[in-house]
Amino acid sequence: MKTIFIDCNEQLGAVWKQVYRPDDPAVTINQTPFAREDLPRVVGDYEIVIDDHSYMPTDLVKQCGALKHIVFLGTGALSYMNVAEIEKRGIKVHTIKGYGDTAVAEQTIALMMACCRDLARMDRNIRAGTWAPREGVQINGKTLGIIGLGGIGAEVARIARGMGMNVIAWNRTPRPDAGVNLVELDTLLATSDIVSLNLVLNDETRGFLDLKRIARMKPGVILVNTARGALVDESALIDALRSGQIRRAGFDVFHNEPLRPDNPLAMLDNVTLSAHAAFRTLEASMTLLRRAIDIVKSVQT
Repeated sequence: MKTIFIDCNEQLGAVWKQVYRPDDPAVTINQTPFAREDLPRVVGDYEIVIDDHSYMPTDLVKQCGALKHIVFLGTGALSYMNVAEIEKRGIKVHTIKGYGDTAVAEQTIALMMACCRDLARMDRNIRAGTWAPREGVQINGKTLGIIGLGGIGAEVARIARGMGMNVIAWNRTPRPDAGVNLVELDTLLATSDIVSLNLVLNDETRGFLDLKRIARMKPGVILVNTARGALVDESALIDALRSGQIRRAGFDVFHNEPLRPDNPLAMLDNVTLSAHAAFRTLEASMTLLRRAIDIVKSVQT
């Protein structure tokens, strides 16, 4: 079956060359950006599509008559396509789990530290000619609440414990072997100095952190989200950041990406942003692309 990598950027292109083997299936690499509505033209008569993070709306996928498989580079395909609708059309959507748990966990900790010490704001101020030291938050002894104790959440817990933090967690399903103090969600929200959101996005978790749950959080909490933007009610989040209910926040993911510069989150001084890059390490990218190629191999045999 013919395969195309529809949105291979320069960075991933270099990694692809490192992991691609002579006996791997032929894959056409597209590095030319395209508008969303041009998806059917780019896919053409290809039967397998490797998708980094391009939106694939169902109405456009319908126009891709030859398409049989979508290999999404990551776990969050639901943020970019309606998987149920697409699979009803006989197109299998493949996702890749576990390839970047450590990378995302490290970015979570990095955002947490940046928020605690207000690093992004001081960086902006210094570059603008203002020398304004800001008081930070010392994390040793603070309580970190982890919402979602899968592979990434467990890695966040491991690193945080090594930094002297008191780690508590809530998971949607029982995890008796977690090695972390599991508590009720309301307890976590009310007692955590810092909250790390590490849930998978699905129909049950969309809008999980809503107005009511944000109101239950400890006043002055620091929130970090490296999972999915749609887990949080954005309007309620912005209000909480403006009021100080949430003291500071660090986000790697957003409802719509790329984040527009006129989005309120981009204009709040108490928010630190990164460009959905938590999983972007060489090590994680090599694992990710190798697994994608292996999926292509498996569906062609």
